[in-house]
Amino acid sequence: MSKYTKEDVIKLVEDEDVEFIRLQFTDMFGTLKNVAITSSQLEKALNNKCMFDGSSIEGFVRIEESDMYLYPDLDTFAIFPWRPQQGKVARLICDVYRPDEKPFEGDPRYILKKEIAKAKEMGYEFNVGPECEFFLYHTDDNSQPTTITHEKAGYFDLSPVDYGENARRDMVLTLEDMGFEIEASHHEVAPAQHEIDFKYDEALNTADNIMTFKLTVKTIAKRHGLHATFMPKPKAGINGSGMHTNMSLFKDGKNAFYDIEDKNGLSKEAYYFIGGIMKHINAITAIANPLVNSYKRLIPGFEAPVYIAWSAKNRSPLVRIPATRGEGTRVELRSPDPSCNPYLTLALCLAAGMEGIKNKIEPPESVDKNIFDMTEEEKEKENIKGLPENLMEAVRALEEDEFVKGVLGEHIAQKYVESKKVEWKEYISQVSAWETDTYLYRI
Repeated sequence: MSKYTKEDVIKLVEDEDVEFIRLQFTDMFGTLKNVAITSSQLEKALNNKCMFDGSSIEGFVRIEESDMYLYPDLDTFAIFPWRPQQGKVARLICDVYRPDEKPFEGDPRYILKKEIAKAKEMGYEFNVGPECEFFLYHTDDNSQPTTITHEKAGYFDLSPVDYGENARRDMVLTLEDMGFEIEASHHEVAPAQHEIDFKYDEALNTADNIMTFKLTVKTIAKRHGLHATFMPKPKAGINGSGMHTNMSLFKDGKNAFYDIEDKNGLSKEAYYFIGGIMKHINAITAIANPLVNSYKRLIPGFEAPVYIAWSAKNRSPLVRIPATRGEGTRVELRSPDPSCNPYLTLALCLAAGMEGIKNKIEPPESVDKNIFDMTEEEKEKENIKGLPENLMEAVRALEEDEFVKGVLGEHIAQKYVESKKVEWKEYISQVSAWETDTYLYRI
């Protein structure tokens, strides 16, 4: 049921003295975009008459078919607490449509909505709770980001060791002003690394919230003279930033993953859901870990998942079942990082999980010991495979997975693969400092 009508939004804009409205949408790569309008143009926007040039957005359309329209989701209306109190700024998250009033097949939000609708036809609601990590670094004299930090805080440390505590507190308060329910915030393992966790929600709301979360964190960091980055691995030798993704299915108001009779407290649906994700995880990785840099995080020794396995008893596998049971029973996918497009990542997780349920895909036996301590022979004996080791391996896996490409649709699948191949070629053509330091003096 909708929270707002057009009349409600117009009244809110008038009553709250909102002068600017940002019509936001997300591109294929998970970058937030917007078209800003004044309040005088609000009614036009609410009637889906706001047009923009889609050919200017990478991965959208060619110049000869560039006219695109923004259809605001009224329930996403929110006022930015950090903007002026006179002439306030608000936002509406939008779906992208073609001039013929059909959803644009390259709109990531549309891809997720399609998969949610399919799950709903089977009686399921998909809920997701992300754990978003990020780094806070100093900026230089020109306000450009650096990777410099003077703090040496670690996991759960606090002030005065945690230099970012004040900024993190303001982020939490701002997010709460925007309607988030913040469950926890703390310093993470690496120096200058932080985590803020907000309550799970239905998948579309969660994807919208992730985009809002990243914008808010970056904005408040800047007000503290800091730069917030969601880059997965900004520095070598330390833990990278992940976005552990906790997922559950509800049916008839009850958690469909819970079964009190099972030894792990898991239902058949939960096992099949895990089986579906593990079947397609190599291709999903190209979306959930979309950067060359993502694979600098996915290496042994820094707590990030590397091996395709699951467990209800330890944190080293790709998929973990947290201890909570009953309504809190959930499947935690540990590989995604915060640079991913949340709409596409959640769409693929849901689609793969639902395929698992429909086709009764059994997962392999759980691995309840630390995989990082296992020898290669032990891993081979238990048939434990690794995730793709670099972006190109993941892209090739995506190219070979017809199911995942079908979920993304031909438009996104083709353009995404093309773009990532270009990114990979640019990367491998670079000469890094490591190479000159290692080879220059002795070759």
